[in-house]
Amino acid sequence: MPTGYHIERMTAADVQTAINWAAHEGWNPGVDDAACFFSADQNGFFKGVLNGETVATGSAVCYDDTYAFCGLYIVAPEHRGSGYGLALTKARLEYCRGRNVGIDGVLENVKIYERIGYEAFYENCRFEGLAKARGKVSSHVRAITHDDFDAVRHYDRQCFPAYRDAFLKAWLGQAQARAVLYEEDGRVMGYAVRRKCLNGHKVGPLSADTADIAAQLFDALQGDIEGELIILDTPENNRDAVRLAERRGMKKVFATARMYQKGLPDIAAGQIFGITSFELG
Repeated sequence: MPTGYHIERMTAADVQTAINWAAHEGWNPGVDDAACFFSADQNGFFKGVLNGETVATGSAVCYDDTYAFCGLYIVAPEHRGSGYGLALTKARLEYCRGRNVGIDGVLENVKIYERIGYEAFYENCRFEGLAKARGKVSSHVRAITHDDFDAVRHYDRQCFPAYRDAFLKAWLGQAQARAVLYEEDGRVMGYAVRRKCLNGHKVGPLSADTADIAAQLFDALQGDIEGELIILDTPENNRDAVRLAERRGMKKVFATARMYQKGLPDIAAGQIFGITSFELG
């Protein structure tokens, strides 16, 4: 550990500070991200403190005994290259011990992540465009209500390596968000969440049984924000997800490497059309 440096757990207020740092880095976080993220694992947020000053942040959200996801990794610009980030990462991985740990890594740092045990499997691609109303919303698409939570959490588990009830309740309940599902004969066949960000809106997760259902959910979230920026982070291992963004006239602006330490999770990759976030998986 560098001299004068130590690792502490973040408070809820610290997580908001980290989100503010993310905004300065150009990550365009959601307006309610801090509270939602903290709800996922209140012990899973860490800060590196140098002589009383926070110089590094990072999360290590443990969803259950088998799966965790690390993100929100930022070192203050004036302190980069001094080993503070590596020490923080070691502390986070110690907290995740025994679990399969995932990250969305910056592409130019993939080799660094490989040296600490990660393996890259595919890219998550960010697409941006302007929201557009596309006619009448399907009668199978409706707003998610409190009574739908059990069905949504089970659907979500098909597309995510663990149940994440606390986070999902917070994510669906954001004040400036819309959450919709697709239902036929009483069966949920997809759902999506759109959240307000500092600039525009991000859709995620967007999960569906088919590409057509995904498109209907995505389109249903655009009519009331026509002309505003809309963002979708698509996994490139689902080619239908990428095609959906391209067919809606969206442009790819960057990508991350989805990496894991213990192999690719056994989930329904073909049903994932938009990931939840780069920070929490």
